[in-house]
Amino acid sequence: MMQLLNDPVAAVDRLRQIEARTHSSGVATAQATVDSVLAAVKERGDAALKEYTERFDGVVLDCLRVDPAATEAAWQSAPLALRDALQLAHRRISAFHREQLPQDIELKGPHGERLGRRWRPVNSAGLYVPGGRAAYPSTVLMNAIPAQVAGVKQVVMVTPPGPDGQVNPAVLAAAHVAGIDQIYSVGGAQAVAALAFGTESIPAVDVITGPGNLFVTLAKKSVYGRVGIDSLAGPSEVLVIADDSASAELVAADLLAQAEHDPLAAAILLTTSPRLVQEVPEAIAAQLEDHPRREVTEASIRDWGLMVLCESLEQAAQLSDRFAPEHLELLVQEPAALAERIQQAGAIFMGQHTPEAAGDYLAGPNHTLPTSGTARFAGALSVETFMRHTSLINFNRQALEATGAAIMELAAHEGLHSHRESVRRRLQS
Repeated sequence: MMQLLNDPVAAVDRLRQIEARTHSSGVATAQATVDSVLAAVKERGDAALKEYTERFDGVVLDCLRVDPAATEAAWQSAPLALRDALQLAHRRISAFHREQLPQDIELKGPHGERLGRRWRPVNSAGLYVPGGRAAYPSTVLMNAIPAQVAGVKQVVMVTPPGPDGQVNPAVLAAAHVAGIDQIYSVGGAQAVAALAFGTESIPAVDVITGPGNLFVTLAKKSVYGRVGIDSLAGPSEVLVIADDSASAELVAADLLAQAEHDPLAAAILLTTSPRLVQEVPEAIAAQLEDHPRREVTEASIRDWGLMVLCESLEQAAQLSDRFAPEHLELLVQEPAALAERIQQAGAIFMGQHTPEAAGDYLAGPNHTLPTSGTARFAGALSVETFMRHTSLINFNRQALEATGAAIMELAAHEGLHSHRESVRRRLQS
């Protein structure tokens, strides 16, 4: 069951261990596999994709592209409740992301020069949607919508086939809602390679986004520079700060909601309540009975679960900021006030009526968030992920005369003769 600590120093050490849980000895071996996959796809294109799909997924594919008719059929056959949920999620996520569109900057300098910054979408984006034995229609929406709001002209989706060789119908239904018709039934590092290098079937793109397993993450890391990426996502994590007003049953449910993702998922409780320290483990045990993902969830709670009894909410906030969690829940009497104190978190969920699951599916903000402590310097997937900005500089004669001496002085001190000359010759002409 979950480890319990009441020593803040020991808690800091344990949080560091949890943050580093993905730095395993198997990474080097996985990287070697990824390198060989990238090289093979770059050299042999579709043939390599089909070979790896058969080897890793156990599926023989004649055609990599999913027929658009299959996407339409998946939508038409989807249960009405799922269709309604997908459409509601699409509306809410779209409305939030439209507010993210960055504004161009246009300034007039003191000497009449014009300065600016112009935003434009990338030409193409590749969306990786995990699949195989699980279905993540929410990932389709969370990746496709910001790309479309940004104005990306070509959006390509890749997702691994299931054991039957087909893409999960819920994923296809989400793709229908999002208006994606260029879908390829391929996953893993080979899919990332295809998006980066291009093959006979799959076009190369400018940006690759979407979560995946270790092999997908290492592949994205390897092709970064040739293409842009959103982030290097690790296993999911939640940190709950709770005071005595919180329900042990709800705290347990929220911890398990992260633990059921993956055996490496982390579920952490920082609380000022001795009662919760007693009741939450009991509630977890009760909710694990007959849990459909019990084996995965128990492994996560056992290996990466943690409870810390804190002296104050201030101490809890300090520990949270040290960890910089992907998801932070504030189950306290005054969550808004505590949220102001928090400096480092991917997303903050405030109050007893805001489970992290709301953010996963349809609240509006993106659910692709920084993990493993990277919330110290990174944020959620956004519209800007699919955009690039260009600086605009337009000097007139007056501006160059007013600043030229300073430019030449700086160039001289850097030992760059022609930099200086490019200004001097203009001023003398």
